[in-house]
Amino acid sequence: MKFVGEKRFALFLAGRDSDHVKKVYGGYYNVFVDAFGEEGEQWDLFRVVDGEFPDKEELHKYHGFVISGSPSDAHGNDPWILKLCLLLQNLYAMEKEVLGICFGHQVLCRALGGKVGRSYTGWDIGLRKVKLMQDLQAHTVFGCLTEIPTFLSIIQCHQDEVWEIPAGAELIASSDKTRIEMFTLGDHILGIQGHPEYTKDILYDIIDRLVKNNKIEKEFAEDTKSRLEVAEPDRKTWEKICRNFLRGR
Repeated sequence: MKFVGEKRFALFLAGRDSDHVKKVYGGYYNVFVDAFGEEGEQWDLFRVVDGEFPDKEELHKYHGFVISGSPSDAHGNDPWILKLCLLLQNLYAMEKEVLGICFGHQVLCRALGGKVGRSYTGWDIGLRKVKLMQDLQAHTVFGCLTEIPTFLSIIQCHQDEVWEIPAGAELIASSDKTRIEMFTLGDHILGIQGHPEYTKDILYDIIDRLVKNNKIEKEFAEDTKSRLEVAEPDRKTWEKICRNFLRGR
């Protein structure tokens, strides 16, 4: 369905707002809309982690969809995750633009026939350079860039990963830590393992909470923070890629 005038998007929030994100940004909804939204658009929020889903009859009204990260496992069988998988299959059949970030990248892959699970190499937290596959000059995802870089830096925070992309999907970025950093399926599905929407202060807060909850060692956390202080993610480029993809440009 082609849209005339105002575009409408939906954010599927798969994790709950942290105190820090609520205090500084007013919630993850604002973080995503600031990163991926454009003036004159409508963005609707569905807290899928709490069982909030759009009606099937309403899906055609949306131009594109974004699935957020989550502390939950994309390979888990929580009822809301299974319901989300079915919804993503419907959106794929409808040829809707769907962008999956971190957990979203993994659950999108799972829903469409790929395989996901725990990372074989443990947590990846911090800034990671991902290598774009060669011969991507004509790839629609990168059509918005005048020149395609060899590497792009992105904030990472995950202990799960995509093991195998769906049949017919294309691997478009990899890293020395995670083999499948980015994939596409047709012109309508894009998965990104990293967090284009994250600022460094959001990651610092997550690191502190992971230490507090004994998920990671304090020494590892301090080392990660110190390395983050001297490097920057390529946020503007990632935002441009995501914005153009969601609008089919």
